[in-house]
Amino acid sequence: MVVGHVPVRHAGAVSSGEFRKSRTGAHRDFFAAEAAGLRWLAEAGGPVVEVVDVGADHITLARLASAGPTQQHAREFGAALARMHGAGADRFGSAPAGFTGQMFIGNRPMPSTPTEHWGEFYAHQRVLAFVDDAVAAGNLSRADESDTREVCALIASGVFDDEAPPARIHGDLWNGNVVWTPDGVVLIDPAAHGGHRETDLAMLALFGCAALDAVIEGYQVVYPLRDRWPDRIPLHQLHPLAVHAAGHGPGYGVELGRAARKTLELTP
Repeated sequence: MVVGHVPVRHAGAVSSGEFRKSRTGAHRDFFAAEAAGLRWLAEAGGPVVEVVDVGADHITLARLASAGPTQQHAREFGAALARMHGAGADRFGSAPAGFTGQMFIGNRPMPSTPTEHWGEFYAHQRVLAFVDDAVAAGNLSRADESDTREVCALIASGVFDDEAPPARIHGDLWNGNVVWTPDGVVLIDPAAHGGHRETDLAMLALFGCAALDAVIEGYQVVYPLRDRWPDRIPLHQLHPLAVHAAGHGPGYGVELGRAARKTLELTP
């Protein structure tokens, strides 16, 4: 996430084709969660960076070459993202298969209790889980907090639930985690879990992914999105905005309140 990632020491190339990140005193699950997420997404055909090695205080990844975005690579990325989502997860909030430790988004612990209904999961584990910290940090006004809690009660009631099964999502898909290479897009730094397809797409929109129209075009070739999905973007941006409001300034609290009010306007 754009300003939420934990500081790590980048050791550079371990070999000509590898890149190592390390952090002394890291939580025992910090790098393990990243590796588990990458491998889980890769199993679904996700265009993710290869994990070479992982330990308690480091992760070693394949080194990526950079290139500018192209329309063709954007469409291919969108199609691959749709297929990855379609691989699914056991339930909403499910962690990567086989991983039972603490999950993170950036440097923040992220709850992950599998739940049958998306709205209940999303409201409590992806938005409200970060609201108290945002209030304590002075980054969320009383009015914006009230609107956020009101919309979370609405979301938890199931009014925005649909028939879509849990998707296998990246979970932290801001543009900084979308690496454009000569061979196409490669994704890094996931907070992978069972969630809603539109959450990944909303985060791409929030942080300005390059060639986003082409990404969506490629996505819809594989999986046509539900009617009025752009109207629901503020709903799915509540999560990243809440995470940012928890520790990165009152501007994010203002945006969280604005997204909450836009979502309240969607009430059927």
